[in-house]
Amino acid sequence: MSAVALALATNPGGYLLVLAIVLPVVGMLLSLVAGGRNAERIALALMPAGLGIALVIAFGVWREQAPLVYILGGWAPPLGIALRADGFSAVMLVTAALVVAAAGYFARPLFATPPQRAEARAPLAFWTLLQGLWAALNMVFLGGDLFNLYVALELLTFAAVPLVCLDGRPETLRAALRYLLFALIGSVFYLLGAALLYGSYGTLDIVLLAEGIRAAPVVAPATFAAGGLMTAGLLAKTALFPLHLWLPPAHANAPAPASAVLSALVVKGSFFLVVRLWFDVMPGLASDAAMGLLGALGSGAILFGSVLALRQRRLKLLIAYSTIAQVGYLFLMFPLAAGSEPWNGQAWNGGVMQALSHAFAKASMFLAAGLVAESLGHDRIADLRGIGHAMPMTLFAFGLGGLSLMGLPPSGGFTAKWLLLQATVEGGQWFWAAIVLCGGLLAGGYVYRVVAPALAASPLDVRASPSRGREGIVLALAIAALLLGFAPPGFLGLLQVGRAAIVP
Repeated sequence: MSAVALALATNPGGYLLVLAIVLPVVGMLLSLVAGGRNAERIALALMPAGLGIALVIAFGVWREQAPLVYILGGWAPPLGIALRADGFSAVMLVTAALVVAAAGYFARPLFATPPQRAEARAPLAFWTLLQGLWAALNMVFLGGDLFNLYVALELLTFAAVPLVCLDGRPETLRAALRYLLFALIGSVFYLLGAALLYGSYGTLDIVLLAEGIRAAPVVAPATFAAGGLMTAGLLAKTALFPLHLWLPPAHANAPAPASAVLSALVVKGSFFLVVRLWFDVMPGLASDAAMGLLGALGSGAILFGSVLALRQRRLKLLIAYSTIAQVGYLFLMFPLAAGSEPWNGQAWNGGVMQALSHAFAKASMFLAAGLVAESLGHDRIADLRGIGHAMPMTLFAFGLGGLSLMGLPPSGGFTAKWLLLQATVEGGQWFWAAIVLCGGLLAGGYVYRVVAPALAASPLDVRASPSRGREGIVLALAIAALLLGFAPPGFLGLLQVGRAAIVP
């Protein structure tokens, strides 16, 4: 059986892909029916089950060393829709399940409905939107059709934007509207590109579309236009420099659990589709110039975001600008992983490891900032002197997350940046190595700017100490980012399952 035929046939275990999407959708619908008091219970009960499904999918991909496929309704593409999980999809599913669960359990005191109180709007909205966001992310990671991926992106946007302005403050409403504007413009560009591809090839299934583009004697100008439009739209949703203007106010003003999910996962959804577009759909169009441009934009994000992070006065704003910088590293994989040489595989692993380590580290840091703001009533960096003595576990978790952002051993961030550096050396692309090293130094600067005064022996007025359970969640996420640095070779082999080796 040909590779295309295998990619268009359901294989054992494929039904788990449907469960990964249906579970949070069912939870979201039940929450709407049951009301805010029960929405929390439904969400928290389903999160362990969702994590279990994601782990089984990842194990299945690793065991078979081949993607899992499920054809919905038995109708093969282009008439039907296929769900596919390769190595990249599998690890992102597990990461999403872990971060969503951590954010959910952390958020219980913030969005609980005590028995003696009437139901409020915010808890119902939070728990319903969190499950909707989780479902949309799973659709993004598993979708095999560009139009259905567009639908998943829209669901992700309309779940993420309201999370920014749950408290209804004017500044959060402005941040949410700016986020929505950028997201909708990005959606229009993506949809225009998808329409051009459908008009040229008569299908939007990723496997069939890639086969059609590869078999075409001459690539139509519409295909190049489609690639440019879709990439521009996805970059706006990812907040890659210079399309980053919506991200700092949105992430800094959202509730801490929402900020953690937005930074750790939501921006990764659109990045994931940029990878799918250039490595799976249009590998033959990945020219040196196109890949170099994405790398250059990533480099600009690393430098620009890091410098602005150094200048922030609020802790959550510093972390938000750090997200812009760390997202930039993800785009260094495009000029480095485009090829079939061994070092191209290292760059691919480095890019994926950066996505994973950043997700855990940034979720931990945003939740730590939330605990600081709750305990002090503010997150002004200048007034954090002595916080390390009042909240040692919180600061320790923040420091561990910063360790990964800096790329210091033995963290997952170190492994990611080391793999990227190896690829730059072996591929003779030294310029990117200088960017990686410079970004690490700048990250050290803005992490030190928080940690150093926080360790000072200074009296501090703490309103209420955080619970050990919530501090434990923050620390567990930071430790997860650290443990990625000890990933065995088999884990890196999982990341290679389904990777398309492209030659620009």
